[in-house]
Formats: sequence, structure tokens, C-alpha cells
Amino acid sequence: MSQPEYQICSNCIMDTTDPDITFDERGWCDYCCNFYENILPNWHPDEQGEHELNKVVAEIKAAAKGRDHDCVIGISGGVDSSFVAYMAKEKLGLNPLLFHVDAGWNSQVSVNNIQRLVDGLDLDLYTEVVDWTEMQDLQLSFFKAQVANIDTPQDLAFFSALYNFAAENGFKYTLTGANFSTECVREPHEWGAYYPTDMRFVKDIHSRFGKGRLRTFPTADIFKYKLYYRYIKGIKVIRPLNHLPYIKENAIKELTERFGWQAYAQKHHESRFTRFVECYWLPRKFGFERRKAHLSSLILTKQMTRAEALDRIKTPELDEHTMKQDFEYVAKKLDLTVDDFQALFDGENKTYRDYKNKMGLITMGTRVMRLLGLEKRVIR
Repeated sequence: MSQPEYQICSNCIMDTTDPDITFDERGWCDYCCNFYENILPNWHPDEQGEHELNKVVAEIKAAAKGRDHDCVIGISGGVDSSFVAYMAKEKLGLNPLLFHVDAGWNSQVSVNNIQRLVDGLDLDLYTEVVDWTEMQDLQLSFFKAQVANIDTPQDLAFFSALYNFAAENGFKYTLTGANFSTECVREPHEWGAYYPTDMRFVKDIHSRFGKGRLRTFPTADIFKYKLYYRYIKGIKVIRPLNHLPYIKENAIKELTERFGWQAYAQKHHESRFTRFVECYWLPRKFGFERRKAHLSSLILTKQMTRAEALDRIKTPELDEHTMKQDFEYVAKKLDLTVDDFQALFDGENKTYRDYKNKMGLITMGTRVMRLLGLEKRVIR
């Protein structure tokens, strides 16, 4: 079969490297159409949003009487979670517990950023350290599976550990940095963004390519999170950044001036592993540039022009020397030789569809959530 003709959206920079993308007669992609039709009319980073957020904050405080902390915030050291922590304490008057997962790939900048927030805001921090032997085994399994979902083990650990902790310790409110302002265009599943909490998918890959058992590795299947934790345990997920004006560059400036916080070159680069995956592994092995989704979000929310994004995407975020160093660093940390790692890179590419998964059930659930108005983004 011949490859479809390349096309890029005339409004953002998403393109046919997402094989399921569609365009209207204007050349606008379905991500843009969805933003203007479904997200923007229901998004209120204004007085209405502030009023709604204040009501939630009052509920959080009332529900947490007698507790040391009224909510929990997963923090990575990146701008979104850092700003939520800052907002929660200083602007909303909450007393959150900061929760961090150390999966073995923290950059020194992320460690410093978290510590500066803890010290500057006088907050408590709980860190869960993932067993490195199990993390290494699971990550190697995904490399051997030849899928683009290389970040799944790390994302699974981050997500599962936070919500397992909240459920086990009676937290009814979890605050997250997820937001429309910088994430209204979601990376497609094909680019490795398939649900990290699909445990059928994770277990199939690990059973085929892993060596040991995942005895302590934090896991929470997507339906456990979506159904059991929310409706039985009563955990509510609050996204404060959707209720107030949130401009990424302004947030970075405020965090820098207030705490000496340090910015990263690109979204998610607080993890050295994710930096390598997004800057080297995905673009060079699969041809997937997640920056297209990140920058398209900024275009739609008027934080960047399309011309600026097109200019930015022409140049890699990291220079060739740094990427070579990252390749060698990741290989060594996974106990591989550079040649062995290169052999994995050169292997035949596969997708999550080549392994057992719950895609059918998840798609059905996503459609229900869209009908109920609980999900506004295009997810595929």
C-alpha cells in the first residue's frame, strides 16, 4: 500500500504522522475543530472559573478537618505540578501533601526544583522510590517489544503510586497540573501515548520479554482508577489550572522569581528518560515528534504563533553531542552495551495493537465520558 500524502494542519502544526488525523475544507485538523467546538466554550479561566474553584476549595477544607493535610499533589518538578503546589498553598490557602515518585530517572534540576518548593512553601513531601530492579526489567521489556510506548513503565509508576497512596491514606482530593492551556492537544496513542494503566497491555509485554516478577511495582489498572477509586473510594481529581488564567511563560517567571525554580528546554524534561525518549528515540526510530502536540496546544491557546512553532520544530531541543551522551547514559543505566541498545533501536517497529490490550473497552468508556461531558479532548 502506498503511503498517504503528507499534510499538516493550516491552523496548528499537527500532521499526518498521526495516521488517524482528519482535515476539514479549510485544512484545519480535528484537534483544532474539537478545541473550538468542545473545549473553548466549556473552559472558563475567568471569574466563573474562579468562583467554581473557590467552591471546591471550601469543600476540600471542610472535608479535611482534623487532618494534617487536606489534599495530595503529585509533583515532578515540572512547571505544571510546581505551579499547582504554589497556587494551592499561597493562593488557595490549602495545606497539601506533596507526593513524588522516584523512578530512577530524576534530573538534578527536578530534584532541586522540588526541594525549593518544599522549603519555600513549608510543605511536607512524601517520596515513593520504585524498586530499580523491577523498573529496569519493565523498561527493558518495552524496548524489546519494539513499541513506541517506551514511557509506559514510568508513567504507570507515577500515576499508580499517587492514586494508590491517596486511596490507602484516606485522601478524598487529588490536585493535578493537567490543564487545557498547555495540553488541549493530546499526543495520539500511535505516538506512544496509549494508556499506561492498561494492565492487560503491560502484563502481556512483561510476560513476553521480562525476567522477574513485579512484586512491589506500583500498579493501578485504568478501570480501578476510573471506577473503584472515584466512585467507591470517593477520590476527586481537581485541575485548578483550568479555572484560572494559566500562561506557561508567566508561570515559569513567577516560579523562578519566587523560588529560584529552573525551567526545562521542553515539556516533560524533568525526567532524563522522558527527555531521551521524546528527543531521540521517538523522532529517530518512529518519526514521532511529540513537540507538535505540545506546541499546537500553545498555538490554540494563543501563547505562541504558528510561525514560531514551525520555526521551533525545525531544530531539535538537544544538540547532537547531548543526544549521544543520553543514548550512552540510558544504555548503561539499563545494563546494556551501546551496541546492544543500538540493535534494539534498529529492530522492527511495532505498535500497542501487536499486544493484548483493553482498547475496545477503553474506547467505549471514553465515548461515554465524552457524551457526559467529562472528557473534552480528542483521544485516540
